[in-house]
Amino acid sequence: MVEKGSDTILKGISGSPGICIGQAYLVDREGVNVVEKYNVLPEGIREEVNRFKSAVKKAEDELTEVIEELPEELHHHLAILESHLALFKDKMLYGRTLEAIENERINAEWALKKTTSRAREMFRNIADPYLQGRADDITQVSDRLMVNLVGVQEVNIANIDKRVILVAKDLTPADTSRIQLERIKGFVTDRGGKTSHTSIIARTLELPSVLGLGNVSALINNEDIIIVDGNEGIVIIDPSDETLMEYEERQIRDETRRANIKRRSKIPATTLDGVTMKLMGNIELAEEVVSVMDNGGEGIGLFRTEFQYLSRSHFPTEEELYEQYREVAELIFPEPIVIRTLDINGDKALAYARENDEENPALGLRAIRFCLQRPDVFMTQLRAILRAAAFGNVRVMFPMISGVEEVLEAKKLLKEAAAQLEAEGLTFSENFEVGIMIEVPSAVVMADRLAKEVDFFSIGTNDLTQYTLAIDRGNRKVAHLYNSLHPAVLRMIRRVVDVGKKYDVKVCICGEMASEPANMPILLGLELDELSMTPQSLPGVKEMVRGLSFSESRKFADKVLMETSQSGVNALMEAFVYPEESENGKRSR
Repeated sequence: MVEKGSDTILKGISGSPGICIGQAYLVDREGVNVVEKYNVLPEGIREEVNRFKSAVKKAEDELTEVIEELPEELHHHLAILESHLALFKDKMLYGRTLEAIENERINAEWALKKTTSRAREMFRNIADPYLQGRADDITQVSDRLMVNLVGVQEVNIANIDKRVILVAKDLTPADTSRIQLERIKGFVTDRGGKTSHTSIIARTLELPSVLGLGNVSALINNEDIIIVDGNEGIVIIDPSDETLMEYEERQIRDETRRANIKRRSKIPATTLDGVTMKLMGNIELAEEVVSVMDNGGEGIGLFRTEFQYLSRSHFPTEEELYEQYREVAELIFPEPIVIRTLDINGDKALAYARENDEENPALGLRAIRFCLQRPDVFMTQLRAILRAAAFGNVRVMFPMISGVEEVLEAKKLLKEAAAQLEAEGLTFSENFEVGIMIEVPSAVVMADRLAKEVDFFSIGTNDLTQYTLAIDRGNRKVAHLYNSLHPAVLRMIRRVVDVGKKYDVKVCICGEMASEPANMPILLGLELDELSMTPQSLPGVKEMVRGLSFSESRKFADKVLMETSQSGVNALMEAFVYPEESENGKRSR
């Protein structure tokens, strides 16, 4: 039990920025996670199968109703809800649950729990944090089915009629899409993360949220006063009067600052001495293009194409891929869209493409390696990209390149795809730039040779940092050592930029490093040509760039690159970005 005025602070993951203060409202699904196993007699198997199918049908009907009533401002997130709808009948969940009921003669609840656990573990073994987040989708869909199986009465979020902050074990994208903004101030959950679909919708709604808190739903009671700080990723339960006053002031300052920055988001990111940096957005879904444009993005610097390959029982067709790529290309035109080819671990992420299990998938058959080993899958995507290129300013990018041979082979397949389309009389275009992701140290070492084969480099600082420092971001024992501002990573970025200048190859950063405004002095000083980031980061990053001098940033970058320690880099960054706080020995939030 939390004591009154105790200022109990819980640290989680920022789902969406902002601060809100108010009463807690618990959204409970009691009983969903507590199910018992029992055996079913042979004559009862058919009834158990039908009970599961009825739960699926009811869940489909409920989600279809949500989709039909989706507010207009969330229409661009329709694909998220439709992916959940598809999961209800996905072989990985639906088919294997039925198999468990029939083959093991167990009750539907236990069969679903067992199947969900196996599927969730499969996604969580993937190195990529975005793909790891799909484990949440599996859990949320399973919970929806379990609710119908055990007969739990759920709270309808759309019917909440008072100003509150939602507290739950988890909220599905369907739950989040039914939030009434005039009533719900924000939300906190036990589960979830920054890349979850619930988080993506929360950022669109601009609702402060903190996720992945572990057991927050057990610590908070209905009507408890709580503070949600989505900027710092913390929740304060039963704050003292002093803390309440402090956060009320912070909330006013934060809302004023963000409103001012948002109003200026369409102004170019031009430094005080007249140098303009092109800033673009990273997206996972075609529906996020609207967010990029609303936040002042000048193109799509990274379109992750994996989503269409997930939550389905087969590879997408050329037509399905083409339609989505064309839609995004037309929406963002005349600005560019960089379509990254499939970056996925074939045997782990795709249940329908399982081959050999891998002990370390991060170092295994992923991205370009998977595509070159499965040219049938790769050619389908390349043909779709070539066709979409006829309708926009398309660039194609190959991920996880480690050497020249991979680039040559990928370009060869690209030419073959074009030859096929021409022979078939289909409309397409070869008038686009070809680039590669610089994510592994070997690509940095070989950058001068790779530059002769491509038009641009895009540095994926997430993986480059992980592979350079030999740190698994998902390992809590070493995750604190992961930092893209490590001197070795910064020197690698400088090396790639220098090669780019020498061979007239554009250099972009599309990793999380580009989303942090405080990193702009060093990134601007390293003379990158473009940055691409989460759409919601664009206004703040633009604001920071407009307050910097390019010439001073260059001098600062040279100084930073002389440092040999992480602490030394951090100290210089603090002093440059927050000079007043550094003088006082602290940094204000």
